[in-house]
Amino acid sequence: MPYLTPEMTTDLLNHLSRMSMPVIATIAVIHLFVFIWLVGWARRDLRRMASDFDQFTRELKYRSILERGSNLSDQIDAFLADVKDVLDDPSKSAERQNLWLRMRILDEERRYLQSNAFETLYTICRTMIEAYPIAGVLGTVLAIGAGLQSGHGSAQQTVADIVRNFGDAIWSTFVGLFSAMLLMFVNSVVETKFRRLSENRLHVRETIARAKRELSIAAGDRG
Repeated sequence: MPYLTPEMTTDLLNHLSRMSMPVIATIAVIHLFVFIWLVGWARRDLRRMASDFDQFTRELKYRSILERGSNLSDQIDAFLADVKDVLDDPSKSAERQNLWLRMRILDEERRYLQSNAFETLYTICRTMIEAYPIAGVLGTVLAIGAGLQSGHGSAQQTVADIVRNFGDAIWSTFVGLFSAMLLMFVNSVVETKFRRLSENRLHVRETIARAKRELSIAAGDRG
């Protein structure tokens, strides 16, 4: 069974302490790029939904006209309102017929309407922000532990080693706190966009289900 001598333990603690700052910084950079990737994912799904509903409502007599380049979530909300307006008014038989004919354009099972993977990854990214300050403090604690281990019973030497190690390891706490603040700011910027995306997905699924149900019944009655 391997046995760690005090010198080996001290070297190990010193190594872990020195590695804490670059490891925290590297993970924070990866974390930031995951946020950026999620933003691209969300925008791609919004663009697909907006494009599909643009085609779906193209034949409606009264259709919302938004400025070019308007917010994608606002476009989707406007298209959904147009569809609901037709569904709520049975007298618009021609437009209901057009919606029924174009129903195959949209598919309730399309991948970008399935939000579980996106929301799970975003929840992990948001929750793990809290780990950075803890990781920074852990690096400092390791440095103090290395100083305590290396004193060999000499109080003066122990204090000197702790002070020397603490001066270097305090940077791990700084990097941990800075990373947490930076990622909290990034999360505050994207959180509203991601919440809107989840709401859009829910409303699209509900509207498609209602349109399939009501228009299929109407088509059966005509048949």
